[in-house]
Amino acid sequence: MSGPPRQPNIFAGPYLDRTAHPREDTAWLDVLRDQGNAWLVPVWQLRNLIAPGGDTPTARLLEWHEAAPHIERSEDLILLGEFRSRPCFAVEFTGDPPPALPGDAEFQDLRSLGSLLPGDEAGLLAYARAMVHWRARHRFCGSCGAPTASSRSGHLLKCTECGTAQFPRIDPAIIVLVSRGEGQDERALLGRQAIWPPGRYSTIAGFVEPGESLEDAVLREVLEETGIEATAPTYHSSQPWPFPSSLMLGFTARALSTDIACRDGELEDARWFSREDLASGRILLPPPQSISYRLIQDWLNAPQAGGQQGRATGD
Repeated sequence: MSGPPRQPNIFAGPYLDRTAHPREDTAWLDVLRDQGNAWLVPVWQLRNLIAPGGDTPTARLLEWHEAAPHIERSEDLILLGEFRSRPCFAVEFTGDPPPALPGDAEFQDLRSLGSLLPGDEAGLLAYARAMVHWRARHRFCGSCGAPTASSRSGHLLKCTECGTAQFPRIDPAIIVLVSRGEGQDERALLGRQAIWPPGRYSTIAGFVEPGESLEDAVLREVLEETGIEATAPTYHSSQPWPFPSSLMLGFTARALSTDIACRDGELEDARWFSREDLASGRILLPPPQSISYRLIQDWLNAPQAGGQQGRATGD
């Protein structure tokens, strides 16, 4: 018997109607732009505009008249879809410092604020950030080097010379919580990179390689990074991760071996942790907006915890 539907991870979920069908209808887009009720989602140096609110900040979406003075060309707009019953466009602001805008909102890093924003706003800002990043990285054709031109409402960049088309791309990456043992003896495999804050551990992750299935990538990454042989990779959930352009595909798996060896230099340390270890707060876990945190929490609170259930401490 299945349980209740799983809540979407942060940055995911049906937060807007993407309205893909009108992207090529320039007349329709002109109406959207000119009727004055569109939201504009500004991005500056890959930062999003955030209105302060103590523990509950919100996205600062601009009215058309607020953003129009800072938009050089209408083709720079990227149609995101319909958000809260209004058409919504992303727009990149350039220059340093950013343009002066009404109110006290500031451009901030979404990575640290995602879990504090309303869910639909976090998803919208992540989408805008990802699209702006993609377009900034493909201003020139990868085949002949000529400039590209935007079409399909910002969802296609076409070479002005050879006609090569470039569409938005994401990088698939697996992330997996590996466990061994049963009941109170069960342990989870977590590792840490040297650049992380002292004491932080997280689940094992890595990019999917060409010609590789997701399941193969799970087993390969675990073996390469920790020396642990694993089996039974099982899909958990996914998360768009626009830092800069990944799709995190979460899995669980079971270990076939126990001796850890950090072989490829990706991790400076990896260990087996009990639920008591993680619930104690002695281990610094990944930030709560990450799918890694979700994987750890779901394992920590699994029914087989045998009375040791609890919530781990993040940052």
